[in-house]
Amino acid sequence: MKILVSACLLGHKVRYDGNALTQANTDFDWLINNYQIIPFCPEVSAGLPTPRPPAEIRNGTGQDVLDGHSKIYSVDGKDLSAEFLLGAKLALAQCQAHDIQFAVLTESSPSCGSGEIYYGEFNGTKQTGSGVTTALLRQNGIQVFSQHQLELLRLALTNVLLSLSKT
Repeated sequence: MKILVSACLLGHKVRYDGNALTQANTDFDWLINNYQIIPFCPEVSAGLPTPRPPAEIRNGTGQDVLDGHSKIYSVDGKDLSAEFLLGAKLALAQCQAHDIQFAVLTESSPSCGSGEIYYGEFNGTKQTGSGVTTALLRQNGIQVFSQHQLELLRLALTNVLLSLSKT
């Protein structure tokens, strides 16, 4: 089984600040050792550079961006909505091409956040919601977890394997 994972969590220096967010814990090691990992960064895949100015969703969530009700802006005021939407579509295409049903994406990102994202005012405030990539993947039946929810992912994967063994 293949799982899409944010490239930054795997040590790739693709984050807006040019760094990675490498995970070093037993849950993450378990994931890497037991499943085929497909690394992916929506922003870089859409052509955004590394490093790049930070970006946040203004007045909404990833779903609002998908619906055309909100936009994603960089801290210097540039509208990056088109790039983030393209990155989300490319992530979905990757999942569809590889028959991926699960993803582990970086929490709080305007692309990858699954439970919370930054508020849009670049002041460190977070709000409940998901990023645009997470919203699009979920719309298409892909279960998305953050790097802090690997126990929940493990449970979901176990349930899938149990159901497959019964058929």
